[in-house]
Amino acid sequence: METVMINGGDEVYRNGVAGGVEDVYGEDGATEDQLVTPWTVSVASGYTLLRDPHHNKGLAFNEKERDAHYLRGLLPPSIVTQELQEKKLMHNFRQYQVPLQRYMAMMDLQERNERLFYKLLIDNVEELLPVVYTPTVGEACQKYGSIFRRPQGLYISLKEKGKVLEVLKNWPERSIQVIVVTDGERILGLGDLGCQGMGIPVGKLSLYTALGGVRPSACLPVTIDVGTNNEKLLNDEFYIGLKQKRATGQEYNELMEEFISAVKQNYGEKVLVQFEDFANHNAFELLAKYSQTHLVFNDDIQGTASVVLAGLLAALKLVGGTLADHKFLFLGAGEAGTGIAELIALEISRQTKAPVEETRKQIWLVDSKGLIVSSRKESLQHFKKPWAHEHEPVKELVDAVKEIKPTVLIGTSGVGKTFTKEVVEAMASFNEKPLILSLSNPTSHSECTAEEAYTWSEGRAIFASGSPFDPVMYDGKVFVPGQANNAYIFPGFGLGLIISGAIRVRDDMLLAASEALAAQVTQENYDKGLIYPPFSNIRKISAHIAAKVAAKVYELGEYLSDVFG
Repeated sequence: METVMINGGDEVYRNGVAGGVEDVYGEDGATEDQLVTPWTVSVASGYTLLRDPHHNKGLAFNEKERDAHYLRGLLPPSIVTQELQEKKLMHNFRQYQVPLQRYMAMMDLQERNERLFYKLLIDNVEELLPVVYTPTVGEACQKYGSIFRRPQGLYISLKEKGKVLEVLKNWPERSIQVIVVTDGERILGLGDLGCQGMGIPVGKLSLYTALGGVRPSACLPVTIDVGTNNEKLLNDEFYIGLKQKRATGQEYNELMEEFISAVKQNYGEKVLVQFEDFANHNAFELLAKYSQTHLVFNDDIQGTASVVLAGLLAALKLVGGTLADHKFLFLGAGEAGTGIAELIALEISRQTKAPVEETRKQIWLVDSKGLIVSSRKESLQHFKKPWAHEHEPVKELVDAVKEIKPTVLIGTSGVGKTFTKEVVEAMASFNEKPLILSLSNPTSHSECTAEEAYTWSEGRAIFASGSPFDPVMYDGKVFVPGQANNAYIFPGFGLGLIISGAIRVRDDMLLAASEALAAQVTQENYDKGLIYPPFSNIRKISAHIAAKVAAKVYELGEYLSDVFG
């Protein structure tokens, strides 16, 4: 233990934990028997304590705590354990028939009793994950202005340009380890939702805590508001963001530069900045620009790639061969599609020692104009150019499937119903076990449903999706579809970066995360056709991933040796 001075002179204890995780407020040292609240600088009590979501326990305060914190008379006399509170809340929660009502109930709980919120989420992760994350969070973002109650993160708009560092200092927590930031331009498959994209950083960071074990006080959701091009929102009286068209070019770049610089200045070299739901043109540029100088990670490009690669590595146990033996066809050539494709090419290169320029030739992409081929190279965006191979132009997906004859079909298009009966039947015609990944979110944008994949392939497909699907009965057999959910990767990946004191993200760390996740799939999972482990084990899975990522950080030397710096 050592004593440090913060907040202009307040003396508090800091527990030093290896890897630079600083328990500034002594949260990890708190016990039930302590009569003061050791994790705050100034002790909350009475009515104020009951209104503080970080420390409020509701009816779970025991007799000693009620005396110590001046709670007598402010609570009914009954003492209700956290377990009983959880049971009651889950009973009430299940009465809601509308997903958005469930989302709002969870957000209300988070705003009044944070500990109970996380206990509920951890203990019921398979049931509640689709509520606080995809697909329900998409609808929540669409209606965020109408359901907005109180801010859950920082809003940095063009009005704050020149004052971003001051805005960061307004956030009450000082020891921030991970920031999730969006500009709201490409929320899931729903498009430009502007300032209302805040639901994404809030949801992601709740999973950093529930699935990865990162302290809530170390997490900061941020929305960069540069306007929106969504006319419906601009005309919506309840819209909570700037009512102007999106800023672009120099104005946009200057605000992002100021934000990234202010983050490092305020929180140090080791704070992780995770980019979420930026449009393609900004996502690739921001990642390329800051990945060499800051600890940044794009979940849409890198997280999606890592979780999909893990599924492919696991699927080899079912389809046979090595990764290099397979041929891949993507529908969608944006952030997710090209990110996944590149990580597959890197893994094949690592396994075979062949140059990545060669391994890319096993991977084909289809965009809105058809198969990406060399004759289109001049008109392609820069991130598509590595995938322009020699081939005659092909317009339709089904024709590309028949021409390329892939063993793996991956959908990242954001357009629903594009894996038609004809497409799936074509895949099944030359593959004994076609591997079909329908990854677009939310559910309505999925390229095909689990039932369609199993039915049209006569029960032979190995299927996984981005959004959850229920088990399917076909020909007397139950098929359980896997979910290629980024939540498998980013909490454990981020935790690994944090505990190791990492200062940069490298591709080898993503490969380590993929291999760690694939290794968690058991024979019992394979017997059900699953290529991902069940979410009920997610905290153990995240810990396993974090350990492998941290080991890779140390191996590569991408960390600060002074972990308490």
